[in-house]
Amino acid sequence: MLVGVWLLSEWYKLGSPKPLQLVEMGPGRGTLLHDVLKVLSRFGLSGEDISLHLVEVSEELSVKQEKKLCNGESSSQEQCQDELYYKTSTSSSGSPIFWYRHLSLVPKLFTIFLAHEFFDVLPIHKMQRTKEGWREVLIDIDEGDGPHHLRYVLSNAPTPATKIFTEDEDPRASLEVSPEAAVLCKEVAGRMEEHGGIALIIDYGHDGKDTDTFRAYKNHQQQDPLREPGTADLTADVDFDFLKEQVKEQLVTFGPVTQSSFLTNMGIETRLQNLLKDCKPEERRNLISGFRMLTEPKQMGQKFKFLAFYPGVIKDFLLKNPPEGFYRNLE
Repeated sequence: MLVGVWLLSEWYKLGSPKPLQLVEMGPGRGTLLHDVLKVLSRFGLSGEDISLHLVEVSEELSVKQEKKLCNGESSSQEQCQDELYYKTSTSSSGSPIFWYRHLSLVPKLFTIFLAHEFFDVLPIHKMQRTKEGWREVLIDIDEGDGPHHLRYVLSNAPTPATKIFTEDEDPRASLEVSPEAAVLCKEVAGRMEEHGGIALIIDYGHDGKDTDTFRAYKNHQQQDPLREPGTADLTADVDFDFLKEQVKEQLVTFGPVTQSSFLTNMGIETRLQNLLKDCKPEERRNLISGFRMLTEPKQMGQKFKFLAFYPGVIKDFLLKNPPEGFYRNLE
């Protein structure tokens, strides 16, 4: 809910242009966007005032998103083969929804971009420092007695990735880089520079200091990424410094700040106290438990980070009116 409040506040701050084009990259099951729409609707923003654009490559997930956003109804409309989008429907609040396979297909207008647990699942290159310089970590067939018949090996010579994405002065012994993340950030930056907008990125991540974060999960249990390839979810923590580097010539960035910091600055404690009034004991326990899960360092409070992008032309305005939820760390 507080993400919806943040989007609404920042949209108003920039003149509340209508219709509002809201884009989410990798919307999962549509839960975040559903909550955002509830907030916007409470403040009178619904129907044709908003258009929703979902960047989703999985048609299976697009069905789940549609059911979540359209009161459980699934559209009977045919696939839009002759259009840039592959499916369209209408949300429960009356707003048009479009599904795309790539951000480049979305109309270029003033846009609020959302990316929640999106960048952490993009493909990465792993690099390792050696006595001969940076080498890329590759995957090879394991002809020995290894349990997964696959193994990690180092490239014999520098690869294009090591030449482009590494620096000799980097103090780390290993690093992970996502070229696809760089391309998407530059795409967002170009759109925002030309047409205006805001971007909010919420993800697991670090400020360019962490090293080996590549891992796999299956049935909520961590396992070796080389085990049964294709059956587990692969993830790597987002290098937020790397994302900021891609847009620094065009955009102004705020963050990253921890989820605990962002939610506290957005007034989550006040909201909790209001919700606790007149609620039953079981509801009270659930609310407090949810609050702790979101904010405590040992749970999600420190693991998730928030990063915001704004057009560079409004830097002076942002110095006087910094975005809600963030420290005044304008860059």
